[in-house]
Amino acid sequence: MRYIYKVCDQSLWNQAVDVGYFAGAEIDLQDGYIHFSTATQLPDTLAKHFAGRTGLCLLRVDPTGLAITWEPARGGDLFPHLYDHLPLSAVEPLGALALDARGVHQLPSQL
Repeated sequence: MRYIYKVCDQSLWNQAVDVGYFAGAEIDLQDGYIHFSTATQLPDTLAKHFAGRTGLCLLRVDPTGLAITWEPARGGDLFPHLYDHLPLSAVEPLGALALDARGVHQLPSQL
């Protein structure tokens, strides 16, 4: 697997760009690590944690050189976590996550 993904508020990503690193969303700060998903986990992550929300962006992260820990979560599936700040050099913003007419987030084709 080449990439992992982070969904966050666009305003939070804008703040990260201003300070030079991504410290995480509120849930990440509470849990002590940044939550990521694989491409196959993204639809369920969006449905469970971000249903119907607007103002979100999707970040593609190259985990090379990051101390990613794979830990069981939903149903025992292994999810990537980072117990550190995320350097911007590892991130490629893929843009806003639009909602379709049913209120489901549309993922970009380049996953």
